[in-house]
Amino acid sequence: MPAPSQQLYAIHSMLTAGHRNLRIERHSLWLWGVPAGLLFVLSESILTPAQLPDLTQRALAWLALLLLVLTSVAMLDWRWTQRVKQTRDEAWSFIHRQVLKVLWLLMGLATLTTFAMFFYGGGYMVCTVWLVFLGVSLYVHGLFSEELLEWAGLLTILIGIASLLAKLPYETMRWVAAAVFGLGLPLLSMMLDRGRHRPAWQRLAQVLGWLAVVLVLPMAVDQQIHRDPPATLPVMPLEQFRQQRGPLPTAQVVTLPAGTVIPVEIELKGDIFARPTPAQLQLTLTQPIEVLMQDGKLSGEARIPGENWLRRDTRWISIPFLKAELTREGPQVRGQLVVTLRPE
Repeated sequence: MPAPSQQLYAIHSMLTAGHRNLRIERHSLWLWGVPAGLLFVLSESILTPAQLPDLTQRALAWLALLLLVLTSVAMLDWRWTQRVKQTRDEAWSFIHRQVLKVLWLLMGLATLTTFAMFFYGGGYMVCTVWLVFLGVSLYVHGLFSEELLEWAGLLTILIGIASLLAKLPYETMRWVAAAVFGLGLPLLSMMLDRGRHRPAWQRLAQVLGWLAVVLVLPMAVDQQIHRDPPATLPVMPLEQFRQQRGPLPTAQVVTLPAGTVIPVEIELKGDIFARPTPAQLQLTLTQPIEVLMQDGKLSGEARIPGENWLRRDTRWISIPFLKAELTREGPQVRGQLVVTLRPE
């Protein structure tokens, strides 16, 4: 006769299985993860401003592409899951169908949010939006399925929000999002154990291993791709750079001294204004800045001498407000543009 402890464990397992009777199919995680991960990887190479200069056309093209991919994945997942359950002679529960519809809804909302960002701004947050919606979907599924999905969902939400709070470069956030979808979801499908009880240390090892793949690995790869310029590059004052003759070096660092005046040309367009002459602002540097030149052009990297290089995809320019006013002196528009080389 089994020991009382074994009987209690068996009863506990049956109760758990009854409460968490939903089982996500492994192929679902592959189908939703790999195509989305590929889209994040290719997003800077397809449907770019150079290929589609018109903003509306580019937004509609991205909307059509996302809807095509998501609709195809949803239909394939639905039919594949239905066939697998018929093969196993299993009933497709009502809860499973509704949870799957929640996934469709959240992915659809992420698609519409991405489309809206073309017109209302906020493109820097697009990776966070997709990660948060994915995390919510995994968490909801985990409430009726395996506890590991709950943890993965919460971690995905935290990764998305933390990357935004840390002001990571957009390129880094893009690689992290690609890893969460393209690597994290397939890896999660292999870690699922149909609700079996596992020791706490084993669950912790699974979570840490998953985090290493979806967070540490892409950030390490991104650091290798975007290395700081070599310290051996020649550093040249601005005046000496101006006096250069002949071909420019492949790469060099030019120092803009404090007091350098940088003209900023602003052109305003619109259907309610006469075509204005481009306005110029004269900005004066208060401290020296080093900029990287590659093949005679600015690469986008800059730094204050002695500090870390700031990558071109870092969010170092922001517009806190733009406000229109009408006073007795007449209408006016005030705004503020902040350029920071020391990201907080």
